[in-house]
Amino acid sequence: MRDSIIDSIKSLPPLSKTIVEINRVYKDENSSVADMAKAIEGDPMIVANLLKAASSPLYGFSKDITNASQAVSLFGMSMTRSIAIGNSVRKLLNVDLEPYGISSDKFAEISSLQAAFLSAWYSKIDRSKAQKLFLPVFLQETGKIIIASEIIQNDETISFKSEVEGSNNLAQLEKSYVSMTSAEVTALVFEHWNFDEEVINIIKYADNPSSAPDDLKESANILNIIKTIIPINKPLSEQAINFGLKKAENSGFDISEVKQAIDLVSELM
Repeated sequence: MRDSIIDSIKSLPPLSKTIVEINRVYKDENSSVADMAKAIEGDPMIVANLLKAASSPLYGFSKDITNASQAVSLFGMSMTRSIAIGNSVRKLLNVDLEPYGISSDKFAEISSLQAAFLSAWYSKIDRSKAQKLFLPVFLQETGKIIIASEIIQNDETISFKSEVEGSNNLAQLEKSYVSMTSAEVTALVFEHWNFDEEVINIIKYADNPSSAPDDLKESANILNIIKTIIPINKPLSEQAINFGLKKAENSGFDISEVKQAIDLVSELM
């Protein structure tokens, strides 16, 4: 099945011109919020999704957001880029997550919840690093869309879905069915689309942080802890939280800070 997944990734259409422009603006150190707003204004769907995100309680904005410039100013360049790319990617991949037992809307909600958890937790520790990790955290589950498609094509939806419901290790389950984890598939998708090498590698090791190069271990651990606490099959369940806290403790993080983030994000569900 690994070869089949790789073939599916190779056949993916290119990212839209708007996303290419958003990436260009983001990488340009001389670019401004106005430049980012201009980059997205030509795509009504991206603007609509950005405004929808701005009204979500996940981000806690107290004022009404009515245009792209306001949204970009409040979100910042990194979060704006992540939200725009995330919505565009889900549209390109034609989401059907029935094997995982969730809808496309629920999938998007959990991706946003994981990103909100990053902000609530790690922004207080290292704001710059948190901003850099926002994109990988927000998009780290993308590979599940490809895996779900493979499961459907092989008529394994019922058996896979039944195992997802009780699984405490989705990466291991994915590996048993398609020989790859979601993180590995996501990394290949973004490699296909020529994303930043660092983003690709952080995601690549998110299901197995111990194998990551030393300079990426902490970032891979952060992604892994977040997806452990907020897995798509049982986000913020008592069991998921306990597993995540244990991983955080073993990785040397301050458990009290993780618990504070859990409390904050739990109020948003």
